[in-house]
Amino acid sequence: MKDAEIQNNPLASAPLAGLIARFAVPSVIGMLVNAAYNITDQIFIGQIVGYLGNAATTVVFPFVQITLAFSQMSGIGTAANFNINLGAGRKEESENFVGTGLTMTAVMAVALFAIVMLFKAPILYLFGATDNVYPFAMQYLSIIVFGLPLQIFTNFSGVLIRADRSPSYSMICLVSGAIINVGLDALFMIVFHWGIYGAAAATVLGQVFSFCLCLRYFFHFKTFRIRSSSLRLRAEYVVQIIRLGFANFINHIVMATINIVLNNTLKYYGQFTVYGSNIPLAVSGIVAKLNSIMIACVVGTAQGCQPIWSFNMGAKNYARVKETYKKAIVVGLTVSFTAFALFQLFPRQITSIFGTGSDLYYQFAEQYLRVYMMMVFTYGIQPITINYFTSIGNMRQGTILSLSRQGFLLLPLLIILPYFMGLNGVLVAGPVADALAAVLSLLFVRASFHRLTKLSQQDQG
Repeated sequence: MKDAEIQNNPLASAPLAGLIARFAVPSVIGMLVNAAYNITDQIFIGQIVGYLGNAATTVVFPFVQITLAFSQMSGIGTAANFNINLGAGRKEESENFVGTGLTMTAVMAVALFAIVMLFKAPILYLFGATDNVYPFAMQYLSIIVFGLPLQIFTNFSGVLIRADRSPSYSMICLVSGAIINVGLDALFMIVFHWGIYGAAAATVLGQVFSFCLCLRYFFHFKTFRIRSSSLRLRAEYVVQIIRLGFANFINHIVMATINIVLNNTLKYYGQFTVYGSNIPLAVSGIVAKLNSIMIACVVGTAQGCQPIWSFNMGAKNYARVKETYKKAIVVGLTVSFTAFALFQLFPRQITSIFGTGSDLYYQFAEQYLRVYMMMVFTYGIQPITINYFTSIGNMRQGTILSLSRQGFLLLPLLIILPYFMGLNGVLVAGPVADALAAVLSLLFVRASFHRLTKLSQQDQG
């Protein structure tokens, strides 16, 4: 790609506010749709099956996070390499990364499906199922498992389609599936009375439709025509894809691990309180789904900025890289402060959307939302910073930040604090980890901006 082509590319020259909106809005909607699959099921299950059904989806939720981890690793890794090489003028390299990413994702999707099919029962107990919750969780997972490979490919495709400058099509792929899911939830659960099986079946059928739309796009790729020869699984490209997608993979894997530990901690310490084991488990799932809405807005914004960061890093336009980060952070903090206000002011009203329960159920839900999510207004900083580092090719910083809030901070706190404080220790762990992770993220960005300034001065000198 010639210098003139690079400078005339919208990623390098278009006004930033409009460009970020163009890529981020469809990305946010796509992420919200991904969250909507689980939230819709949670609402219908909570209203029709009850809080034990909500607890069942809580137990299954780590499966969703694990599939997202693999799709984000291949999607972000492929898209970042694709855009970096395109920005540097290496078009053939870009094509090979796309082809390798497609094949790599298909292999991972099939492998994960096989593992879950073989070990459903032990995995559910490992993820925190109680004896009362297990039958509902098994019913739900037995259907959902068939959609896991489709979900991996669809999430991967959404990132890559946006990187190919088709953010609207990416949004359509996900939104259409979600609309089908909502409609079928109502049909299967209210009209056909299929219970939790109906919720799971509706989700899978929605995923089938989204998958077909995504698959169709790759026959009409914008930047170049994807040839069969580029689909070969090249080890050196796989390594580079994993390298740039690893921070996002680790982030979601650690999030899944946190939810597994959280489920088991709530189950164990809950039995020594008036709430028992099932109420904390059900409430935790609701809060996780609520949190996924905020995550969708923040991470969707960061993913929308990914092509801009990667392309301009490859083109050595460092000032535009920094300015994009600053604008993304403003959006992230706005979302975080809004979520904080809602959780603090309306905890009971929000919880009641997901079904009814006893006074003890609502009492614990209000306490959980107000205490565990106390520092949620800082949440917009870390995910955007993680994506910033992976998009510009700094895997080490991105990986450290991915591990910081969940692995280095929250996980030890969830183990240590309940030992001294019981169930209250679980609630306190969240805000402490959020605050420390935000500070660390800002320190890393400050150092990165200093480095980019030096690089810019060297290029000018």
